[in-house]
Amino acid sequence: MLVDQRYFETLHNGYGQYFDVSEVLFEQTTESWQLVIFDNPQFGRVMALDGIIQTTERDEFIYHEMLTHTPLLAHGNAKSVLIIGGGDGGMLREVVKHQNVEHITMVEIDNAVVEMCKTHLPNHSAGSYDDPRVNLVIDDGAAFVNNTKQRFDVIISDCTDPVGPGEVLFSSDFYAGCKSCLNEGGIFVAQNGVAFMQIDEVTTTKARLASYFNDTNFYCAAVPTYIGGVMTFAWACDNQELRKTPLELIEQRYQAAQLNTRYYTPAIHFASFALPRFVEQAIATTPVQQR
Repeated sequence: MLVDQRYFETLHNGYGQYFDVSEVLFEQTTESWQLVIFDNPQFGRVMALDGIIQTTERDEFIYHEMLTHTPLLAHGNAKSVLIIGGGDGGMLREVVKHQNVEHITMVEIDNAVVEMCKTHLPNHSAGSYDDPRVNLVIDDGAAFVNNTKQRFDVIISDCTDPVGPGEVLFSSDFYAGCKSCLNEGGIFVAQNGVAFMQIDEVTTTKARLASYFNDTNFYCAAVPTYIGGVMTFAWACDNQELRKTPLELIEQRYQAAQLNTRYYTPAIHFASFALPRFVEQAIATTPVQQR
């Protein structure tokens, strides 16, 4: 919430952070949500939804690079990619860097979000919507995966936290839909919150995903504005060897793709699957939820 030129995040009870606000660039409140975009001296342009920081100009590259390049380079031959959400365009910007990808479908529930982010967060998308491989679909992500006849090699769920409109993208029905439209050997990834503060999100996702995929796990990265420790990313695939792709092979693919990254490296890719012990223990004791 905005109070006296400061924005206070309200994601966690009894703990949080604030941002000094140099200028409010956009603010809109509806019956369902409250969105604000503002400038901050430390993190540049910031977007917040319902009291929760969604993205900042300064550190967004960590989040977007890890959710994109990790599954794509582990797969090694992805031709079709589906992005669920991602209206700010950052995920799309990273996917279009992969020249071997032939088709990119992005499903965003509200075109106004896309247009607003093009205007106020232009560095996120960086012109990626103009790539001829991109097909932007305005639809509910959960409905799309459960109804589409298309098939994808990699699915990236760039969802908000599991509250309000984003809650459905953590449901069993959504995961079932994603599994149904993945090609054999395909990989599903999704943001899964900061494990130290949101361990219930990790265990719930593990329980639900494990009923659809042979290999479900998590990898992690430290994104400064997502406070409270490392952020976890859900990983689901039927071939567990893809999660264990050798570092040497990841390095070969990275060099061949000629990627320009600021956070992601093959070494970080490999190391990101090493989880804190408390996360390992939590997922090891999580029962699989029956379909």
